[in-house]
Amino acid sequence: MDTDTDEQLIHLIRSGEAGSRGAAAFEVLLNRHAPQVHRLAASLVGPSSADDVVQEVFVSVHRNLNSFRGEARFSTWLHRITLNACAAALRKKQPESLDDWPEPTAHHDPARAGEQAQLRELLAWALRQLPEGVREAVTLRELAELDYAEVAEVLGVELGTVKSRISRGRAQLRVLLSGRWDVPTPQQPTPKQGVKS
Repeated sequence: MDTDTDEQLIHLIRSGEAGSRGAAAFEVLLNRHAPQVHRLAASLVGPSSADDVVQEVFVSVHRNLNSFRGEARFSTWLHRITLNACAAALRKKQPESLDDWPEPTAHHDPARAGEQAQLRELLAWALRQLPEGVREAVTLRELAELDYAEVAEVLGVELGTVKSRISRGRAQLRVLLSGRWDVPTPQQPTPKQGVKS
């Protein structure tokens, strides 16, 4: 069952295949997508609330799987549910303290681990400063690693809007992070670096 596509698993779940087979198919679907859902949730609501959001997402998926029309990929539908669950979680709570973000484990270099923790805190802060639509687009592209078309589909906006939001978000992040961390600025080609004819 692990090698079945999402669509095959959904078919097994919907068809009510002998109870345990449908449950096993849902478990495979959950295990396949939970890490990405958790990563997206953690980036939007913080690590301390991410587990609750993941649980809410998969309860919603289980309840509403029959309404999935298959016009888009399952992962696109799942990302939309995740964004909705994150938005609901953010409405329920106050912004989380940066102290709630876990320290990375340091295998050999505690100084590097400290730098990584600071960078993660700084990035989380900077992402929270972005307008919601921009933050969602940047998070889906950079953290969930969706391509531009998938981001457009999840957000229900045009491809050009996604590209604009991501470009604007990256520029805003660059401004927010410059001076706080060594953030490289994009280099404009100099005449020596120009394209050769």
